[in-house]
Amino acid sequence: MGIISFMRLRDIGLFLKSAKTDAAIAKHRETMTQGEAMEAVYAERGDPWASASPRYLYQRRKYEVMAGLLPETRFRSALDIGCGVGGMLRQLSPRADRVTGVDVAPTAIEFARRANADLTNIDYAVHDILSLPAEWDGSFDLIVVSDVLYYLSPLTDEALKEIGARLARLLAPGGILLLANHYFFQLDPDSRVTRRIHDAMRWQPGLTLISEHRKPFFLASVLRAGS
Repeated sequence: MGIISFMRLRDIGLFLKSAKTDAAIAKHRETMTQGEAMEAVYAERGDPWASASPRYLYQRRKYEVMAGLLPETRFRSALDIGCGVGGMLRQLSPRADRVTGVDVAPTAIEFARRANADLTNIDYAVHDILSLPAEWDGSFDLIVVSDVLYYLSPLTDEALKEIGARLARLLAPGGILLLANHYFFQLDPDSRVTRRIHDAMRWQPGLTLISEHRKPFFLASVLRAGS
């Protein structure tokens, strides 16, 4: 699947907008927590990464391709961590009995709720990835974590181990983790961070890599929880 199927010339504007949002987050992080910085960019910019904009093709195609990487089965309970304005939730809704969208930013959750008001099998909650309720452990046979983890700071090896362990506990036996992150060139700094994230999840006890996919401007891994 080539880059032409993913984007049009105008999609360059999406990447420029994303870069400005990332710069705004970095500026906010000088005086705010990570959660506060994320809330600030949603409050200021509405859809800070233009992921729901009909003007751009890329993000919509990315969600479609990610959904296509999942096993051809119906899921009982799916969790989208860092759901943003809800684009991936719309892909998950037809594939699962119940879907839960979680984001650290309350404003993002409100946008997602309004955008998906026609979908009756989606629930919403405000949490960061490490504050998810303990009673959720073992509840999900699908978890999606897309373009989230590289915003966590500091993203140390220990932090990645903690996140991986938390995701493994959230999954039911045999459950699927779909992980996706920006990936441009092997040697650029952002792509090296993405490689670290995916390698950490690959070697996490309780998770087994099923497949890895290099797509235009992102890397996706499909992992399965142990029985």
